[in-house]
Amino acid sequence: MANQPDLRWIGLIMITIIVADDHNLVRQGICALLEKQENVEVVAQVSDGREAVELIKTHQPDLALIDISMPQLDGIQATQQIVLADLPTKVIILSMHSKPNIVRQVLREGAQGYLLKKSVSEELKLAIRSAMDGHIYLSPEIATKMLGDLQDLDEALENESANTLTAREHEVLQLVAEGNTNKEIAEVLVISERTVEKHRANVMKKLNVSDLPSLINEAMRRDLIFFRTTQLK
Repeated sequence: MANQPDLRWIGLIMITIIVADDHNLVRQGICALLEKQENVEVVAQVSDGREAVELIKTHQPDLALIDISMPQLDGIQATQQIVLADLPTKVIILSMHSKPNIVRQVLREGAQGYLLKKSVSEELKLAIRSAMDGHIYLSPEIATKMLGDLQDLDEALENESANTLTAREHEVLQLVAEGNTNKEIAEVLVISERTVEKHRANVMKKLNVSDLPSLINEAMRRDLIFFRTTQLK
């Protein structure tokens, strides 16, 4: 049987998209690029990861373009929640980071693509088409690195250890890095302060640190967090 034409790409079916990026100018620029596509509709745009997940649950768009570095939930955590909720939305991560270990984290959580922000204007349409056709899209620079760059064994083992953090521990770590108190974290996650303290202690133990500044620095060094405030509480 001959392959059926993809109606999305001849303008007969609209592709719905949500854009999530905490930088207004970047988000507006991406939306402007999308508006040039006749068969694309941006149904919502948002500036933090937690709200992105909620809007995706509400709208269930075909695709979500999500910045990896956002408050509340980073792109990796947001992708994880979208996949766990069994939503039909495909995810493409937008990022300035090109480290292969970060890309592997993204793909492991179920993202359909990884697009470098500096390449958005040239690659966005191709990335969307690839994702909607069920393929994985990587910016060529990323693909080249992943094929040609063998990771140091110690770094690989370290990242495997970092991946033992649970999804909730990642959420707590993210919120701690943003400067939230235990009480504020408890309110956001709808859990008790004691539970927050337990998760926080577990994270510090797993990362082998004993104070808050060391926790933040180690988490950033291991690429476990991508967004933080400058003031720690």
